[in-house]
Amino acid sequence: MDIDPTVQCSLSSQFDRTFPPGVHIGAQSYIAFEARILTHDVTRGLYLHTRIGKNCFIGGRSLILPGVEIGDNCVIGAGSIVTKSVPSRSLVAGNPARILRENIEVGPYGRFLTADATESALAEAGLA
Repeated sequence: MDIDPTVQCSLSSQFDRTFPPGVHIGAQSYIAFEARILTHDVTRGLYLHTRIGKNCFIGGRSLILPGVEIGDNCVIGAGSIVTKSVPSRSLVAGNPARILRENIEVGPYGRFLTADATESALAEAGLA
C-alpha cells in the first residue's frame, strides 16, 4: 500500500488485502466510514492499481473498483460505486458514479472552500 501519512481514514474503511501494493492514496485525502477500495477481481483474474489523488474526499460506504484512478481535488458522494476513472476537480455520485460537477475547488481532505463560512453562519443562527 502506498498511502501518504497525511491521509485520514475512518476505522471502518477497508482496503483490498488480496493485492495491497495496488492501493495508492495521495496526501491530505479523507476516506470515510465503510468505504472500500478494491484492487483485484478474482472472477476475471485482474490485479490492478487503484489510485486516489491528493485532497480527495471519499464518502461513506462508497466502493472504488479495481483499476480506477481518481484525480486530485475530487469529492466522491456517499454510497457511490465508482466504476470508471474520475478527472481532477470533479464531484461524482451515484451507482454507477457520474460526474455531477466539474472544476470544483476544494482544500485539504476534499473540504469545500466555503465550508468554514457555512459552519460559521449556522453557528451564529444557533443551528449548529
